[in-house]
Amino acid sequence: MLQNSIHYGMHFLVIIGIAYLYDKRHWRKAYLILLATMLVDADHLLASPIFDPERCSINFHVLHSYWAWSIYTLIAIFSKNYWIRLIAIGLSFHMLTDTVDCWLQNL
Repeated sequence: MLQNSIHYGMHFLVIIGIAYLYDKRHWRKAYLILLATMLVDADHLLASPIFDPERCSINFHVLHSYWAWSIYTLIAIFSKNYWIRLIAIGLSFHMLTDTVDCWLQNL
């Protein structure tokens, strides 16, 4: 229960703060973009079974690999485009959230 609260709290609530810090004037739009980055979970559809509560997503699913996460982070750091940078921040934070979930799973 605590693990799910932390996981989904990070996915839905913490990103409100990220959106606000990213763009105070348009934080609602930024929040929606950050929410949309959860579509990265579409790679779960390629796994069998699609959902396994005992499985760590990080480095199991292709878009949750360390390579993908590295690319998201590099784009977040170096991109000059407002929207692309925001999407990359969202993807990187999604990976961090899933990593925390994996740590909690192993407690």
